[in-house]
Amino acid sequence: MAAPRPLSGTEGRLPANIVHFARALRRAGVRVGPAQVISAIEAVAVAGFARKSDFYHILRATMLCRAEDFEAFDQVFALFWRDPEFIEKMIHLMSPLLRKEAEARRPEAAARRARDAMGGAPPDPGPETPVREQIELDARQSATSAERLRAMDFEQMTAAELAEAARALRDLRLGVPAVLTRRARPAPQGARADVRATLRRALRRGGEIDRIPRRAPERRPPDLVAICDISGSMTAYSRMLMRFLHALSWSPGQEVGRVHAFTFGTRLTNVTRALRRRDPDAALAAAGQAARDWEGGTRIGAALHAFNRDWSRRVLGRGAVVLLVTDGLERESPELLAAEAERLHLSCRDLVWLNPLLRWDGFAPRAGGIRALLPHVDTLRPCHSLQSLADLVAALSGAEPRTRRRA
Repeated sequence: MAAPRPLSGTEGRLPANIVHFARALRRAGVRVGPAQVISAIEAVAVAGFARKSDFYHILRATMLCRAEDFEAFDQVFALFWRDPEFIEKMIHLMSPLLRKEAEARRPEAAARRARDAMGGAPPDPGPETPVREQIELDARQSATSAERLRAMDFEQMTAAELAEAARALRDLRLGVPAVLTRRARPAPQGARADVRATLRRALRRGGEIDRIPRRAPERRPPDLVAICDISGSMTAYSRMLMRFLHALSWSPGQEVGRVHAFTFGTRLTNVTRALRRRDPDAALAAAGQAARDWEGGTRIGAALHAFNRDWSRRVLGRGAVVLLVTDGLERESPELLAAEAERLHLSCRDLVWLNPLLRWDGFAPRAGGIRALLPHVDTLRPCHSLQSLADLVAALSGAEPRTRRRA
């Protein structure tokens, strides 16, 4: 590659502005290091500075390492580089329409994260306020903030609020009622007689039966299998569900069996091994590398078909509870989705559908995919906030073991 040419004239301010832009990205929760900043400056020097779209793609390609940072980057870019005087000097081909499109590209969630990154800290009560009143005010504000955070939609959270919500997920304790297994264990009087153990004991004593050992069926918590939709409309919710599953795998006090996680957009991906990493950020990064279809299309029926064909017998053989995380907006045949959902329903102990669209009071099952799924699920619950996940944990922990007749 040719050596980077020096930036002169009005372009001489550009490296400093790229450094300030990287700082704004870090405040918005995007991981940007010095190496990415240097690469961005060198790439802009080599490629030139003619159009805003080229500049946007150069910075995005050189400064981002994770797919989950795309939304925050777009909003910070739109807010940071929209100074009319700077744009007029540096980007001669940019029109006001481009700016409007950049600002309207993402929903309010990423815009709030970007505004928080560009803004300052909230004012403190002031030195004239007594210490006791400041403490009481802080306590009231903390309680109000905690309640607000529990009810807030994941898609509307800032980077700081998402980090706080991730920490709160580690405090949830799941205790799924134990289920009977085919294995038996030694038990006291009153259980079923263990004939084989009785005969072995009698052989060692010359045929004399002095005691009849007893055995009872063993109980253990069922496994938990999550199948998460990672299409564009479900990205924010699936990321929090992945953190929730990671907390179930590593937080102490969880009464649940094995935790299996699958993602799907246009194809099914098993990310169970990625979530076995102890660090939650490293686990999510590994899951993102394994699943290449983040923020893509949705093929729910094809994904359930792949799960039923390749993974059902491997992970559902121990009375597992399945969490299907999707909005049900299928783009393909509803008939295929209905058939595969029915097969999944008959293969697991309970099928729980987590749909973030339930946060709307006017929700109605009008979409074909939603109508195809509804007859084949045991429970339909929201999954858009900390409170909804806490309610899910309470429901799973307090559910009575249920026996369903198999077709």
